[in-house]
Amino acid sequence: MAAPKKGRSASAQSRPGRSLALILIAIVALTGGMFLSGHTTPRLGIDLAGGTSITLRAEAEPGQESAINKTNMDTAVEIMERRVNGLGVSEAEVQTQGDKNIIVNIPKGTNSKEARDQVGTTAKLYFRPVIATEVTGAAATTSPSPSPSGSATDKATDKATSSSSPSATGTPSATSTTQGRAAADALKADPTPSTSASSSASPSASASPSGSADTSKLEAQYAALDCTDKTARAKAGDGSKPSESTIACGQNAQGQWQKYILGPAEVDGTDVDEAEAVFDTQTAAGWTVTMKFTGEGRKKFADITGQLAQNQSPQNQFAIVLDNDVVSDPYVSQALTGGNAEISGNFDQESAQSLANMLSYGALPLTFSEDSVTTVTAALGGEQLKAGLIAGAIGLALVVIYLVVYYRGLSLIAVASLLVSAALTYVIMSLLGPAIGFALNLPAVCGAIVAIGITADSFIVYFERVRDEIREGRTLRPAVERAWPRARRTILVSDFVSFLAAAVLFVVTVGKVQGFAFTLGLTTVLDVVVVFLFTKPLLTILARRKFFASGHAWSGLDPKRLGAKPPLRRTRRPAGPVDPKEA
Repeated sequence: MAAPKKGRSASAQSRPGRSLALILIAIVALTGGMFLSGHTTPRLGIDLAGGTSITLRAEAEPGQESAINKTNMDTAVEIMERRVNGLGVSEAEVQTQGDKNIIVNIPKGTNSKEARDQVGTTAKLYFRPVIATEVTGAAATTSPSPSPSGSATDKATDKATSSSSPSATGTPSATSTTQGRAAADALKADPTPSTSASSSASPSASASPSGSADTSKLEAQYAALDCTDKTARAKAGDGSKPSESTIACGQNAQGQWQKYILGPAEVDGTDVDEAEAVFDTQTAAGWTVTMKFTGEGRKKFADITGQLAQNQSPQNQFAIVLDNDVVSDPYVSQALTGGNAEISGNFDQESAQSLANMLSYGALPLTFSEDSVTTVTAALGGEQLKAGLIAGAIGLALVVIYLVVYYRGLSLIAVASLLVSAALTYVIMSLLGPAIGFALNLPAVCGAIVAIGITADSFIVYFERVRDEIREGRTLRPAVERAWPRARRTILVSDFVSFLAAAVLFVVTVGKVQGFAFTLGLTTVLDVVVVFLFTKPLLTILARRKFFASGHAWSGLDPKRLGAKPPLRRTRRPAGPVDPKEA
């Protein structure tokens, strides 16, 4: 058993260069990725860069506590992101934290009051008839052609199925389905806004603006509306009531912006009982979105689709409007009375799920209340960042001074390890910004400062184990290898406890405290990597150098200074039995 163990030890001692090469390659690769991505500095949080941070808490209606779930919270995040983007804000953050909280971080340069009003209110979803629509901005054409109309068919089948197929022009098709009925109502839907301008057409009575003055004003607003302008897009339809006609914007699959004149809301979002994205394998329709209406919503939907089916495109369309933003504009061929509708077309899973979420949100029994609002100016954020960096530099300097005074030559290894750990931490934080939206806030800086002590503690554990072996009378090279197993065990246990504490803190807290926990956990993991792949191999190599192996007074491994015992010596035992008399 002794020979294999000795062989493994010899192999480990002879290949420390491989570990050093591996970690250096990793550093070079990560650094190269950082420069290629263009993100060469960590992303700063609101408290350092300046801006507004809003913490919202979800509240369910009485008896519907189960509504606070991951699906609904994710849908709420998506809605709030659309609102923040509507303000023309760039680099804003909207994310869930914990089970009931949503954090909205909006960088400097944004009206904080307007942002609070936007994200703190419940989303409004309406179904409005389309009066006119056309491409807006630079992509607009002078003589847009009418959008292709889809045909609806009824089939006497045992279950509701779609008989429609995409038209030659690529317009997607959809169907309306009913449960327990022998016939299927069909709905042609175009998830992308139409390119037809029909302001000259006579809208139906139900969709017409009331009064000639209101009509002229609405037409003037429609003519002046440029949906490619973020500011104009955000203000489109401001102040309009659900019972009034309005203007709105929407984006098609080609990335073009459409502008609309829309009639009064005929169906409310709360009339949608549920909506779901499903993959239709029976009719080869691909991803579809199914809607199920409430009892009252079923009658409303049947009435409006019956009216729209009598019109020509685009006045046979209804717009699904969320916060004055058109997310879809299906067109109708006949009245849909079944209470269930299925929209199919050129959807992929993501776009189908997104539309289903929008439709579902109008019926979510959720409201959000503000837990906290923090506004930080850019100047104050800069001061906090400067103070954090100064604190980190002071902490690092104190650690280095202690290592130099106490460990002398060994401090070179410790300082080199700290630099490697710092380089890895910086590069990874820079990459995590665009990758997962990680932002370095003030608590995260504190976590990095605390990590300096944790990292230095690992080096100290190993160095003290090596010094203990030298005190027992062993030379440096065997002392380095004999000390490693015991030091490794202690380091792993210590880092595991630190990582466990960071993980628990990250899970049970919300807000900025999570930044501290995340940074602490990240640096703890990197500590293990650096100790195993850099510190230990580097000490193994330096143990072969005369300066350290001879126990130079400034090496930090001087046997006399450490109070080492005399070298262990073995006495040769006699080959044969010893005569008791001679003894």
